[in-house]
Amino acid sequence: MPIETIRIVETDRDLLARIKRSTGIKGFNTLCRWAFCMSLADSNPTSVDPLGAKSNLEIEWATFAGTYGDVYWALLVQRAYEDGLARDDDSLVREFNRHLHHGIGLLANIAQKPSVRDLIGRIV
Repeated sequence: MPIETIRIVETDRDLLARIKRSTGIKGFNTLCRWAFCMSLADSNPTSVDPLGAKSNLEIEWATFAGTYGDVYWALLVQRAYEDGLARDDDSLVREFNRHLHHGIGLLANIAQKPSVRDLIGRIV
């Protein structure tokens, strides 16, 4: 995996903090995993790069992915293949960041105060 550290833009960090407060989920890494998976499950292709200043929120790939790093990476490669995108390391890193950004938006749009059940229901 060419990603060692995931750097979150300020707007996404603010959304994650709001979701974290409303759900009681303690780890940003958990929310980011859910966001990434939600975006992969969404049939719409990503097209928006996360813009803005980088926040102080950084997540190591090992923390984000845990023991499933190869699985998350394979899911990203498969989705890039299905979308007809390049699968070189730079393109995949860019697409990962797009999916994470898109997924954070999806999580934030579920409801003002989503419950854990609402979030899980959207993911599975």
